Amino acid sequence: MTLAIVLAAGTSAAGLTTASGEPLADRLAAQLRRAGAAEVRFAATLDELAALADTADGPLLVSGTDLVAHTAVLRHLATSPVGPTVALVLTDPPVPGRTAVREERGQIVDAGPLDALDGDATGVFGGALRVGVDDLPTLAAAARAAAVGARPVTAPLGPAGDVSPLPAAGEAGPGDPGSAVDRLVAGLAALGTLIFAQRVRLLVAHRVEDSAGLVAAEAAVTAVDEDRAELRLSVKEKDDFFSTYFVSTWSPYVVRLAARLRLTPTGVTVISVLFALAAAVLFGVGGRPALVGGAVLLYLGFVLDCVDGQLARYTRHFSAWGGWLDTMADRAKEYLVYAGLGFGVSHAGLGNGWALAIAAMTLQTVRHMTDTWYGVLHDEAARRPRTTAGASGGIGDRLNAASTRVQADTGSLSYWLKRTVVFPIGERWALIALTVALFNPLVSLVAVLVWGGLAFAYTGALRTLRARWMWVPVLDTVDATLHRDDGPLARRLPVVRPMGPLTLAVLAALGPAVLLVAALVGDSPSGLRWAVPVALLVLLAGGLGAGAAHNGPLDWLVPAALRAAEYLFAIAVGVVGGAPGWLIFGYVFVLTVHHYDLTARLEKRQTAPPLHGATLGWDGRSVLLALAAIAGIVSIGMATLGAYLLVVFVASVVLAWFVRPARSARASAAPVGAGGVAPR
Repeated sequence: MTLAIVLAAGTSAAGLTTASGEPLADRLAAQLRRAGAAEVRFAATLDELAALADTADGPLLVSGTDLVAHTAVLRHLATSPVGPTVALVLTDPPVPGRTAVREERGQIVDAGPLDALDGDATGVFGGALRVGVDDLPTLAAAARAAAVGARPVTAPLGPAGDVSPLPAAGEAGPGDPGSAVDRLVAGLAALGTLIFAQRVRLLVAHRVEDSAGLVAAEAAVTAVDEDRAELRLSVKEKDDFFSTYFVSTWSPYVVRLAARLRLTPTGVTVISVLFALAAAVLFGVGGRPALVGGAVLLYLGFVLDCVDGQLARYTRHFSAWGGWLDTMADRAKEYLVYAGLGFGVSHAGLGNGWALAIAAMTLQTVRHMTDTWYGVLHDEAARRPRTTAGASGGIGDRLNAASTRVQADTGSLSYWLKRTVVFPIGERWALIALTVALFNPLVSLVAVLVWGGLAFAYTGALRTLRARWMWVPVLDTVDATLHRDDGPLARRLPVVRPMGPLTLAVLAALGPAVLLVAALVGDSPSGLRWAVPVALLVLLAGGLGAGAAHNGPLDWLVPAALRAAEYLFAIAVGVVGGAPGWLIFGYVFVLTVHHYDLTARLEKRQTAPPLHGATLGWDGRSVLLALAAIAGIVSIGMATLGAYLLVVFVASVVLAWFVRPARSARASAAPVGAGGVAPR
């Protein structure tokens, strides 16, 4: 249940009356109810707000009394999926008594008086915020400190995680904002709360000081068609070139139709999967009509892939399950298409299509692992003070500044080149559709591999340079063992610290890579069965870094390196053991599903899957495959292990998203007996 609090302290707008004769504070309260608040309370002081935060059992919506906005602005704030705590940010010029903010990657990394931000302000606080349940104690502390003019702050600094105290509680900083809600959000940021920014686009939101400002703001609100603006807002503000010009120009009409048909975002996701599956089947069938038809279905499937997110934003139907399903469906669709292309190549006698499909899937998965962890690196660096995020100057600093300039130059040639060269999903699907319709599946897979490889080299080189400049340990901020996907063997191996976990992970990939190359170029791959244990021992070197600190500037690459090592070993064992290409593809596909599940949970800030221990870890799975190779039953071993992992994955999904939430719902609804204990 969401509780909304209208905070009247410290603002001159508390007594303003709207054009309809209604007090501005009362209209704001009514808007908060329409935005989804189950209850609205008025707080005259910050101490009252702190008391309400102490007893709240759900997220809080907090607003000052000087906000004039569309109701949709407050609804978007209340339902924002970007994080538990979100603040409204405006582009209005800062005025005395208002809090200025500095954002990086959608996070508010600094907030306070304009002069305290040293000219780095990117916006001003919009007078309203949503605070997640876990941040309510911090909200109460910030409110009580702000009530006595305090600025309580201790922020983690530097790669070692040391702390440097700022003005202690009870010390009033110079130029502190005067409005209570402004002091509140500044205090929250000062206490290290992760606050995401909610920008206002197309709609209207202004903070007013007097009657003249109120009249102007109301006129601006009236001039905008709220529903039409919300439909346009369903499209991402910054998307890739193909999505922007070949999908989003007409997909909002599909969104409106889907909303009228009462389709859910999950339902649209399922339909998009069916389109991609049909396209994959047509690619495998071959023949010009089938290939062209598959290309059309692939394009329409991608349109629906965009529509599901746009529909979620338009209807404000967000859920952790929907976000997870969208992530998993995107990868499953793409890899099913690779399978169809691979089968089509082999079926048409154009070459070893399964080898190309396996290579494309492996390359894309490893790329995505680096994308995920680089994003975490950037988010963590944004929360660190600039003076300690890395050494100033150098090529990394210049690359970072150049990237920021290009991203800010929206719509320019350099902007689109930067977004396109990295080969995002829209461009991948467009390339597949065009090449398969005009040529054949072989050309399509080769084109995907060539562009994907070049994009990987480009992003890898630039990110390495920038990461060395930032020098932020990201694996120290999470459970490294979980995201490395270590099994019981890797966790028990001795630790070799001098080499570092990244060096060991790269070394782990070299052994399987050499074995795979030897099996592919040799006349008799089965004769290399003796080399499988040797490659396994080299692979297990990656486990020697499991217990070491992952705090190097490039250790964010460790999970991707371990993924590459395991996939290469599985492929090499399959080739040596004579397993059919479709079986090797299927086994690696199951591995990618498992690893995407881990990264999707990372991005959603969730815990490990319920049955994660049963997946055996990269080391345990590799040992079992090696034993199957030694015994001469690679196909049987790979099929059995793959089926087992798939069953574990499905069971884990059912437990995580259905069984456990149902149990929690029943437990929360159970009657409470004597002594406050629910009867058994």
